[in-house]
Amino acid sequence: MSLTRHDLTALYEEPLEAFRLWMMNAGYTSYTKKNYMGDVSHFLRTIEGKPVEQVTKLQVLAFLAQVKSSGVSDATRNRKHCAITSFYRALNDLEITTVNPAAGVKKSKTETNRAPVYLEPNQVQQFLSRADGKYRNRNLAVLMLMSYAGLRVGEVHRLNMADYHAERHTIEVLGKGRKWRTIPLPLAVSNQLQLALQERLTPWRAGEDAFFISQKGRRLSIRNIQYIAEQAFDSLQREEGRMRAGRGRSYSCHKLRHSFATLLLRSGADIRTVQEMLGHASIQTTTVYTHVSDKQKEEAIQRLQPYILEEDVDILNSNET
Repeated sequence: MSLTRHDLTALYEEPLEAFRLWMMNAGYTSYTKKNYMGDVSHFLRTIEGKPVEQVTKLQVLAFLAQVKSSGVSDATRNRKHCAITSFYRALNDLEITTVNPAAGVKKSKTETNRAPVYLEPNQVQQFLSRADGKYRNRNLAVLMLMSYAGLRVGEVHRLNMADYHAERHTIEVLGKGRKWRTIPLPLAVSNQLQLALQERLTPWRAGEDAFFISQKGRRLSIRNIQYIAEQAFDSLQREEGRMRAGRGRSYSCHKLRHSFATLLLRSGADIRTVQEMLGHASIQTTTVYTHVSDKQKEEAIQRLQPYILEEDVDILNSNET
């Protein structure tokens, strides 16, 4: 039985609305809420009208196996798993059901020890130079916050004027888990924010505190922010040969965050500082950035002065002659 959207709403209106309200109350971002509602709706279509409290662990596992076989990444499969787990956690909290069939299902193992895709410092500069358009100062400020302050797209989206402290060159960022962190800004970034603020568009709604305003007078959307970055990346990648590290790899807003973290560690920042700057709840998440590039390995070898015994030198000289 293939459920239409109308059928789905009719059958599962109460649990879906309960989940939506639960996520709203928990402070989930609009991006996460949209993805999770889509994932849960996808799952509910596969249980063919069965009440949510009668769903078995086997059905959850079968759904995730089907998702995986469709060719999606392990990360996407795990997100859907997390969505279903959260869905049942919401129903448990709201006393709609006492079961959570997704809780005992294991996550897919994702690739480990693979260095994240990032840009070298000169590539970041070239990337930022591509910021263009009618609202260049706004767009450049958006890109600089991701490149030199490590903000996620959603964090840029949520940034308010009250979060920026020009006199201290800092911003207050509302990150995942509704946790705030303070980020000191490089002077160039702070100056660019000042320029963007001077040219800030008039909001359509009185009292709108969003730092970045769209042409329509609303808070700049996540999709708009992604589009600004995509345009700059497309312009940069059109120049063949100038991004050797990027050939065959896709760049996105999150890669700017990777670049920021890599830059911090190369500059001598300890991993705890990087963890705080990125807003990671666990330091284990931050360790992915402790990768070592081939260039760094070569430079380390060049600095190495091997200890050679005199008899070894004689052997080497005799071999050369």
